[in-house]
Amino acid sequence: DIAKVQGVRANQLVGYGLVVGLNGTGDSNKSIETLQSVASMLASYGVNISSAANFKTKNVAAVMVTATLPPFVREGDTIDLTVSSMGDAKSIQGGTLLQTPLKAGNGQVYAVGQGAVSTGGFTAGNGGSTRQKNFPTVGMTPNGGIVEKSVEGDLGQNGTLSLSLSRADFTTASRIAQAINARYGGVASASNPGRIDITIPPYYRGNVVGFVADIEDLYVTPDNIAKVVVNERTGTIVIGGNVAVDEVAIAQGGISISIQKSTEVNQPAPFTLGETITTKNTDTQVTEEKANTVVLQATANVNDIVGALNAVGATPRDIISILQAIKAAGAMHADLEII
Repeated sequence: DIAKVQGVRANQLVGYGLVVGLNGTGDSNKSIETLQSVASMLASYGVNISSAANFKTKNVAAVMVTATLPPFVREGDTIDLTVSSMGDAKSIQGGTLLQTPLKAGNGQVYAVGQGAVSTGGFTAGNGGSTRQKNFPTVGMTPNGGIVEKSVEGDLGQNGTLSLSLSRADFTTASRIAQAINARYGGVASASNPGRIDITIPPYYRGNVVGFVADIEDLYVTPDNIAKVVVNERTGTIVIGGNVAVDEVAIAQGGISISIQKSTEVNQPAPFTLGETITTKNTDTQVTEEKANTVVLQATANVNDIVGALNAVGATPRDIISILQAIKAAGAMHADLEII
C-alpha cells in the first residue's frame, strides 16, 4: 500500500488507425490525413484511387488508439483500447476500428488493436437545440488489443530487489527496512528516503513471488507529515490530525457596506419658468460587526483548531484566511498547501 516493487510497471502504447462504418458522422473532406490514410489502406489491397480529393470520407474517422500494457502479460493476452478522434468527426459511435499496430516509446510494436468501438455517449438535435451525453468522439474497445510481444522483467534474477516508496520519507523508509529485517534478519537497507534495497534470502531464491507476497503482509506505520490543504476555489479545507499550533489569539469580524440609490423628481413652482428635473440620491450605510476573539493554547491539535474556528462563526473562506495568517505568524507547525 505504501511501496511497490521496482521494475514492476506498466507501459504505454499508442497507434494511429481508422474507424469505419460510421453513419455520416466521420471526418469531412477537409481532413487531409484521413483522405491519405484511406488511399494508402486501399492501395495495400490493390485498389487505386485516381483522385483522393474526390473521395467521400463521412463514414471514416482518423483516430489515435492508446492502451496500457500491464506487467508480465504474455503473447495472446488481450488489453482494452481507448479510441479518440483526431479529425473533425462528429461521432465515432457504432464504428469499427481497423487493425492498428500499437507501439511503445522505443518504436517497437507490442500489440495490435481491432474491434467495435463503444462510446457510451450521444449527440442529438439540430441547429441551436442539441443534447450531448459524454463525448461521442472518444470510445472504448474492450479486449480489442492482442499482445504480440511480452515485456519480461528481471525480478530478483540477480538475488536482489528494490522497493520504491509512493511518497519518499526518511522515517517510513527506515521503518520498512526495520520490519523486513525483523522478519528475515538483516537483508534490507534504506539506501535513500524513496528506496529500500533487499537481498533475497537463499531459501527464497526459487520463490521470489512468495517472498514479495510475504513482504506485502508486513505491517508498517507510515510517517504522516503535518499538512493543511486548502482549495480556495471550492472552499474545501483538509487538516491533518497531527497539526499543532503555538499559543495564538484570533480575532474575526467583518464590515458590511450597503449602498442604496434613489431618484427624486423636483417640480418648479406654479406659473414660473422653471423646468422639472430629476435628482439621484445615494445613501451609504456601513455596519461593522463585533469581532469575535478566541485564544488557542499551545500544542493545540486539529480538534482545537476546528472547534475554535467554528466558535468564532468563521466561514470556509474566513478559515482559509485565518490559517494563512496563523502560518505567516509562525504559530502553525505544518505545511500549508493551497491548490
